[in-house]
Amino acid sequence: MGKSYPEVSEEYKTAIEKARRKLRGLIAEKNCAPIIVRLAWHGAGTYDVHSKTGGPYGTIRNSAELAHGANAGLYIAVKLLEPIKQQFPIISYADFYQLAGVVAIEVTGGPEIPFHPGRPDKSECPEEGRLPDATKGPSHLRDVFGHMGLSDKDIVALSGAHTLGRCHKERSGFEGAWTPNPLQFDNSYFKELLSGEKEGLLQLPSDKALLEDPEFRHYVELYANVILRFHLLMKKHFSKIMQNLIKSYRSLDLANSDY
Repeated sequence: MGKSYPEVSEEYKTAIEKARRKLRGLIAEKNCAPIIVRLAWHGAGTYDVHSKTGGPYGTIRNSAELAHGANAGLYIAVKLLEPIKQQFPIISYADFYQLAGVVAIEVTGGPEIPFHPGRPDKSECPEEGRLPDATKGPSHLRDVFGHMGLSDKDIVALSGAHTLGRCHKERSGFEGAWTPNPLQFDNSYFKELLSGEKEGLLQLPSDKALLEDPEFRHYVELYANVILRFHLLMKKHFSKIMQNLIKSYRSLDLANSDY
């Protein structure tokens, strides 16, 4: 039996496609793909499979959640996206931010990730501490990602999104990019990780943890050697965290969502 997704109106689908085109233009013009992917991931990555709370419900735009330490600087992404969002009031923020993340990956050369609309907005923010801490090791990664229902393979594939962007001292306490071209979505992150530390490039403690743990390292080596495999798995796993919260719904009245 295939997965069941929410039903949305033709008007909603049309709005999604128009928003997709505008997002593509914005992201290409502003070179803002990395922070847009981070916004989408941090919105989705708070999901807890046990309590069924958190996740991509649009709450990350609220000041309380933006104030979480892991979300430092994401107000920039929210501000960048808001003018386009205002053009499409029919679209929930939940769908809009995840759509933006999908488009950002595609614009930078990553895989085309299937997008299924139908996420309603919610107002209650998840508690702080559900996202990975860059200063910690393998057990922490398994604990945090495990709450999202993700496996070792998922953890390493999603870590590959560090191929985009850079850290900023004032936001994370770290400075630098992981790869020579932080606007290109490829498997450079894994290659650089295996080649060792280099001047001018960053490796966080949580990155190094992927090499220290044998199970994690297996997938690092796999993705470093075969970019197509990484793209296919990134497509699968990014889609997985986006869809966790909507695949069980059959119909949603988005007009009555609280956004």
